[in-house]
Amino acid sequence: MRATHITEFGGNEKVKVGEVLTPEPQAGEVRVRVKASALNHLDIWVRKGRPGLDLKKAHVLGSDAAGVVEQLGAGVMDRALGDEVVINPGVSCMTCEFCRRGEHSECPSFKLIGFQLPGVHAEYAVVPACNLGPKPKHLSWEEAAALPLAHITAWHMLFSRARMAPGETVLIHGIGGGVALAALQLIALHGGESIVTSSSAEKLKRARQLGASAGVNYKATSDVGAEVKKLTNGRGVDIAFDTAGAATLAASFGALRRGGRIVTCGVTSGPKAEVNLQMLYWNHHSLIGSTMGSQEDFRQMLCAVSNARIKPVMDQVFTLDQAAAALARMEEGKQFGKIALKVQ
Repeated sequence: MRATHITEFGGNEKVKVGEVLTPEPQAGEVRVRVKASALNHLDIWVRKGRPGLDLKKAHVLGSDAAGVVEQLGAGVMDRALGDEVVINPGVSCMTCEFCRRGEHSECPSFKLIGFQLPGVHAEYAVVPACNLGPKPKHLSWEEAAALPLAHITAWHMLFSRARMAPGETVLIHGIGGGVALAALQLIALHGGESIVTSSSAEKLKRARQLGASAGVNYKATSDVGAEVKKLTNGRGVDIAFDTAGAATLAASFGALRRGGRIVTCGVTSGPKAEVNLQMLYWNHHSLIGSTMGSQEDFRQMLCAVSNARIKPVMDQVFTLDQAAAALARMEEGKQFGKIALKVQ
């Protein structure tokens, strides 16, 4: 089968599109004929080299995909040939204490498709049957492929970790990326209000068109937190939603109301930051980490997307053969929304 893969770590020139072995499903697995896949920053981090990833053979990139069930492994009873599905990229053991209580992304053996496991930027992908959900009927293949990682991550951050309540105000750092835009959609669905940041006036304008109540250009101010406090009449936001990491942590603390919480899932600006513990405890702030989500998060997210007819914000669609160009666009930060690959 044709697939986007790497055989060594490095720059974008290491990305290849060519023939690799077609995977065969084992017991409890299915093979999906991939119709479309979508990019995430994880693809870039894996390409550059991540701890624990050993390239003993061609490693297929990609975590997000949608397609058609083509082959069933032994013991698979709840899937049928021809089912149109989207793939949940988070794979857990399903038997440990954390999985049994529904906290699948806390499983000690939790892995991500496209990182520790073979990816989906390919004509075929083999995944556990339990990691499939029904493709929302109102979405194109490319839109469906763009859903899983970003929307599960945002759902888990907002509702499972930060416990967002209807009517709360959320600060979203770095609008334009997939997780940030998914959060913007889900906050509106939940009756909340969003304030977004970006260094791009055009991205701030587009975010307002999508429902953000206000935007802050972080290159035009020396204190994002103070600007957010002004926008909320001195109150501050209930939640700071952060995918950036070190560069935005101080602004998040500065923007919070007393009792507010910061929920973070990324370190694109760096993994290490200082925390003022006095500010943390005196203001009753919470700093919450989050990774992906549970199978129930996945189910609820797909139901919400289908019932509310949500469409992920799309940036551009490339072909599988143009995967390197698609990754370059994402790495340059030019995108607003998800970048997808048309596979079949």
